Amino acid sequence: MAGRSKRYREAVDKIDRDKAYPPKEAIRLVKEGAKAGFDETIELHVLLGVNVRHAEEQLRGTLALPSGLGKDVSVCVFAEGDQARDAEAAGADHVGGADLAAKVEEGWTDFDVVISTPAMMPHVGKLGKVLGPQGKMPNPKVGTVTDDVEKAVGEAKAGKVEYRTDRQSIVHLAIGKASFTEQALLDNYAAVIDEINRAKPSAAKGKYFVSITLTSTMGPGVHVDTSLVRAADILGEGSPAEGGADAPSTDAPTDAEPVEA
Repeated sequence: MAGRSKRYREAVDKIDRDKAYPPKEAIRLVKEGAKAGFDETIELHVLLGVNVRHAEEQLRGTLALPSGLGKDVSVCVFAEGDQARDAEAAGADHVGGADLAAKVEEGWTDFDVVISTPAMMPHVGKLGKVLGPQGKMPNPKVGTVTDDVEKAVGEAKAGKVEYRTDRQSIVHLAIGKASFTEQALLDNYAAVIDEINRAKPSAAKGKYFVSITLTSTMGPGVHVDTSLVRAADILGEGSPAEGGADAPSTDAPTDAEPVEA
């Protein structure tokens, strides 16, 4: 741990790296370790037992965090005419057409979410090399390619987030700030894990939740118990529902859909 700060080493000393903690305790430890001179982001990293080389085992969807993200989400909208005016009225930070696309193509990405009308996608589609690696490319499956830009901007500003598996089968998400209360972070954590559990691909075999880790921007990771994956169990800190994390879900399906190959 050479080169690590004293604050980081002290945070590590409080954690049993071989233990998977109940969610509430893990959040407490992460908050205690977030002692940087700014309001650190609390991050969630979920390794899933899916083969993302198969399109039917990839995850992609959206959900609204009950406690929000604790930050002002910057929204960029590609629209023209009345739809551009609707986006501005809804609170979009950047609105434009071909001129805005040209600016992004040059490397400008000072925004968190991108929304586009279907009519603007010929321009936005050319921005894949810039937006794709940052996970900002609009997609109709998650509601960011739509004619109802007013609704999409409102949802994004309210804390609606997108989740997806990366090439290593990991879902990475921010679930709030270190300044949040433990209960607010627990509510967001429960919403995300419950959603990922309900969105389990039918083609996925074996252990689904391989590992769950919580961390802050500058703090060490804390392993979380993978047997508690339903919101009721996480919030109640009770025993997992019969069958555990890898039992087939009987909940109603969500709007999460597999990513196209």
